[in-house]
Amino acid sequence: MSEILQHFINGKLVESRSDRLADVFNPATGVVKAKVPLGPKSEVEQAIAAAKAAFPAWAAVTPLRRSRIMYKFKSLLEANADRLAEIITSEHGKVHGDALGEVTRGLEVVEFACGGPHLLKGEVAENVGRNIDSHSLRQPLGVVAGVTPFNFPVMVPMWMFPVALACGNTFVLKPSERDPSASLVVAELLKEAGLPDGVFNVVHGDKEAVDALLTHSDVKAVSFVGSTPIAKYIYATGAAHGKRVQALGGAKNHMVIMPDADIDKAADALMGAAYGSAGERCMAISVAVPVTDAVADSLLEKLIPRVKSLKIGPGSDPAMEMGPLVTKPHLERVRGYIDIGVDEGAKLLVDGRDFQMDQPDYAKGYFLGGSLFDHVTTAMRIYKEEIFGPVLSVVRSPDYETAVQMVNEHEFGNGVAIFTRDGDSARAFAADIEVGMVGVNVPIPVPMAFHSFGGWKNSLFGDHHMHGPEGVRFYTKLKTITTRWPTGIRSGADFVMPTMK
Repeated sequence: MSEILQHFINGKLVESRSDRLADVFNPATGVVKAKVPLGPKSEVEQAIAAAKAAFPAWAAVTPLRRSRIMYKFKSLLEANADRLAEIITSEHGKVHGDALGEVTRGLEVVEFACGGPHLLKGEVAENVGRNIDSHSLRQPLGVVAGVTPFNFPVMVPMWMFPVALACGNTFVLKPSERDPSASLVVAELLKEAGLPDGVFNVVHGDKEAVDALLTHSDVKAVSFVGSTPIAKYIYATGAAHGKRVQALGGAKNHMVIMPDADIDKAADALMGAAYGSAGERCMAISVAVPVTDAVADSLLEKLIPRVKSLKIGPGSDPAMEMGPLVTKPHLERVRGYIDIGVDEGAKLLVDGRDFQMDQPDYAKGYFLGGSLFDHVTTAMRIYKEEIFGPVLSVVRSPDYETAVQMVNEHEFGNGVAIFTRDGDSARAFAADIEVGMVGVNVPIPVPMAFHSFGGWKNSLFGDHHMHGPEGVRFYTKLKTITTRWPTGIRSGADFVMPTMK
């Protein structure tokens, strides 16, 4: 009998009464490793109530004391990094080194949140009027929620809750039902670090649970990462119920390779950026844009043998470069896109559909080889839509201007990269491109934790990016106090708008 996972509410594991259960698979074997309850509205409300009850006391804890808990949590994360990475690999499928990197990037946001006392400092202006001073404060919102995707079950939640907690909020996390176990370990480590009961809660579920968070009057803000259609829904529903919302959606990230680029380095970058984590990254490079046919031919000469020789197998094997996809339905979806690309007339240079695991233990795993298309056009679905798998499309461009126009006309604006040795080209590209995160000779330009993460256009709904300074602004409300003390105040009432003359 598979283990049935539990919620984490008010500092302890809580059994769900739901009779709706979803299977959690090991994608390398196709075997069910656990079952996760799809919690009803009442259980979400239980988590919200616990967070609401814990909020006044947690908000009153000094930023310095909150920071010390974050420091302790950071130490526990470091000590348990391998444990978390093993859980990620067993439920998501990515190779262990990549899973360990995910934990590390999440940990960096915790390090940023440890600076809460500094991050929450307001501003002071003396003598804004005669004997009148003003100062501003940043105060917590209350109960906030996070709805997170399957592709980064540790890192993406840690884009959210460390900053939220450091700012004095309480948190309800709804992790992906495909790989939910790591979130319970994170909750356990937060409790061990000294976080009071009710400040951080985990509730499992599907759309019913998400809707409960989006519509509940006690939830003041919602953070989300996932596909664009769901991001639009999250934003519209949350905003309609008076919530602050940041909803990160899909992506179609391009890499422009200029004629002066180092082709070997560009090929290295594309291999990791397109096929790492089986392409299941919102920052994966899924479109290569070589400028001129000569560059395209040179690039493909290097890519084709490397894509064919990708080391594919279970993520637990340290020799592997790419693991399985997360679920069988997702595997079929990605295979379907390869079929579509062929039907649309793109030239399939490497066909990942042919890949087969030769080890009996993994014969039912969700494995797919790397695929590589050439002569893709901007009219094709494989160019327009997010595939979220190990499929790289090459779209040839005659010149720099056409490449920039191509990127700017795409509906998504999450991440982009340019490979060049020319500073003028790089500077112009960074200024001209309509994308939220830009890499210059950096294939996956994910900002460090002390900057903020987010795209443009249909890749982000809401005004604030995640973590960094934008995260602090998202999880706090600004209050400005203007003060004058009695000494020297003249008598009599004013009936006009004060102008501070």
